[in-house]
Amino acid sequence: MKFYLISDNIDTLMGMRLSGIEGVVVHEKHEVKEALNNALKDSEIAVILITQKLITESSELVYDLKLNRKYPLIVEIPDRHGSSHISTSISQYVREAIGIRI
Repeated sequence: MKFYLISDNIDTLMGMRLSGIEGVVVHEKHEVKEALNNALKDSEIAVILITQKLITESSELVYDLKLNRKYPLIVEIPDRHGSSHISTSISQYVREAIGIRI
């Protein structure tokens, strides 16, 4: 079981590589889709880390995968500038998944 990073910047990728996490840098929506599809094909990947910016740009695709696939776990991580709206993302995910606003 391993982690895999899909990032929008090289700095995050290099930092994750220092801890043994491989990944890819993408910038366009179609690149995010391709990277996710490639990661989903690898049965050893248990957790996919995706930066906030890419989640925002490809939210429909990412939330569809989160709602309809149990494996692998897809986790949003803050970008290199440290802006964090993860609680908003979690609230949105819960609202879409079960229809409850928290």
